[in-house]
Amino acid sequence: MSVTLFHHPHSRAATVVWMLEELGIDYTLSHVDLRAGAQRSAAFLAVNPMGKLPTLVDGPTVITEAAAIAMYLADRHALGRLAPALDDPQRATYLRWILYAPSVIEPGCMAHAGGWEVQASSAGWGRWDDMLQTIRSAIGEGPWLLGERFTMADVVFGGTVSWMVGFGLLPKDPAMVDYVARLGARPAKQRADAINAAELTKHAPPPAE
Repeated sequence: MSVTLFHHPHSRAATVVWMLEELGIDYTLSHVDLRAGAQRSAAFLAVNPMGKLPTLVDGPTVITEAAAIAMYLADRHALGRLAPALDDPQRATYLRWILYAPSVIEPGCMAHAGGWEVQASSAGWGRWDDMLQTIRSAIGEGPWLLGERFTMADVVFGGTVSWMVGFGLLPKDPAMVDYVARLGARPAKQRADAINAAELTKHAPPPAE
């Protein structure tokens, strides 16, 4: 069965390209012209009613949300390698960090940057300083979230940390910066970056005359 990723390089689908490159499976990119609003077309909404990327189709299966896609792909194509087996004691830690990124880091950074007034005890992302310390604790001595074992959690968690550090939404903490550098040195990450850059060039709007 074929895997198709609805994609735009300026979206979270760029990280899914990295996931697919880590897996080493065949896949096809289907460009979604965000500038033209193609994500709101009837055809795309029939696949993903949220009208958002990433959206992945694997044969008859449609799956959205970056962390869910990561978990699905790793379990289906790399169980025991990029995802701990169901009876592996490390699976709990893996699940913890793969879901921490979208449920805590992303909204926590947005809340901090936007000055949202929320009760820390009511917000799922809690206190800013606690979140930063938790990120540092997760990275620990590394090199990966599960020590010497790289998993799909590093793609999701690490990809989020990379993006937030790069855009100044997380501090350039030495532990975070070193972790981002290790992620960037992975061949699959470098291939994904090249693919996303090529897609950006391929689908760039023509220059104004």
